[in-house]
Amino acid sequence: MSDLSEWSPDPYILVLTGLGILIALVAWLPLALRRLPLSLPIVCIALGAALFLVPQVSDQPLPMTYPEFTERFTEFVVIIALMGAGLKLDRVFSWRRWGVTWRLLVITMPLSIAAITMVGVWGLGLPWVVALLLGASLAPTDPVLAADVQVGPPKTGQEDEVRFGLTSEAGLNDGLAFPFVNLAIVLGLAAVSGEPWLGKWLMHSVLWEVGAGVVGGWLIGRLFGWLTFHMPADTKLAQTGDGLIAIAATFVSYGLTELIECYGFLAVFITALTLRHAHREHEFHREMHDVTEQVERLAMMILLVLFGGALVSGLLTPLRFMDIVAAIVILLVVRPLTGFIGLLGFKAAWREKLTLAFFGIRGVGSFYYLAYGLNHMPVEGGERLWAIVGLVVLLSVLLHGLTVTPIMRLLDRSQGRDPDADEAVPPPGLQGPASSVPNSKT
Repeated sequence: MSDLSEWSPDPYILVLTGLGILIALVAWLPLALRRLPLSLPIVCIALGAALFLVPQVSDQPLPMTYPEFTERFTEFVVIIALMGAGLKLDRVFSWRRWGVTWRLLVITMPLSIAAITMVGVWGLGLPWVVALLLGASLAPTDPVLAADVQVGPPKTGQEDEVRFGLTSEAGLNDGLAFPFVNLAIVLGLAAVSGEPWLGKWLMHSVLWEVGAGVVGGWLIGRLFGWLTFHMPADTKLAQTGDGLIAIAATFVSYGLTELIECYGFLAVFITALTLRHAHREHEFHREMHDVTEQVERLAMMILLVLFGGALVSGLLTPLRFMDIVAAIVILLVVRPLTGFIGLLGFKAAWREKLTLAFFGIRGVGSFYYLAYGLNHMPVEGGERLWAIVGLVVLLSVLLHGLTVTPIMRLLDRSQGRDPDADEAVPPPGLQGPASSVPNSKT
């Protein structure tokens, strides 16, 4: 190969090499970035942007070009993240112990949806239905990109009020935002057909899909809990030592509940909580969590590489000046303000309330909801909606990614914890199923 200008590598070989690099980064980067004000998602987006700027890479991974793939791949990433989030939680479920969660779900999320909808209508000139879809897409805290502010692996004791609140919120609000997405879809279709919508939306999209999602997730969690921990000793699944069982539970829970038309996101998180409760102290929870975490990180990195490619391929081109203003308002005003309103009267230090209100990270869940909405209702100007959501996610990744390490370290110190303790132990999810790292509570 004497002339580099004639070099044209096989795209398959490039993809294979890139995938190998990504897998290596999954195992190494979070450890390297542990003390730096830099997050793994930032690095992934930068890698994706650099990759798709290479002249030999001619594809443009724009979501409007691949609407079905966008919906399905983001869906896959979210359900894996929801299983991982549920398995992490050590706190026993109860209305009182989960008080911070209910405040963020019942007060903060609906207020966020309403506020973003008003920004969309009055600030951006969007139709009410489209603005509602935007609000429902951007209101949930993301369970994928919020990993840096979530609790640690099972039984590690890393469950202060901030980490617990953000983990449980991200696990539940991805399912509970769906009724609002469906409301936008129903209103959009009713505007065309003229058919009545309120009764169908309340009975099916709210009562049935939420209720069946909770019950279905609980039943499947009970089944997998029994199969994993309570069958005769020679045949119970925990004997396999294979954490892939958590992935199986994820797919079964999501698949069966979606077959009966209820919210699979909600069901997966409830399944994870129920499975965790089946034998709360068993070491096998760590194995299931670690495998889930690794699959989630790899899928997340691939998605963010594609997002970086979309950014340099013109994803943000349709943006207008007011769209940029609105994105900043959504991140710096709407979530912090509604978060703080939801926490009024909650017994916690002001530092904890501010952190909970600030870290409403937007990410893969927003991509999924927008893709789902656009694929199920007629919307003009879908490119502009993708540009707005893409900008919000990009700003969230940058803002929260650059501040998460110093803020969480400061919070740990204020609560008497040493953020630099046990530096040789890899961060959550990176020890792997065969790790010999001792558990601090075993």
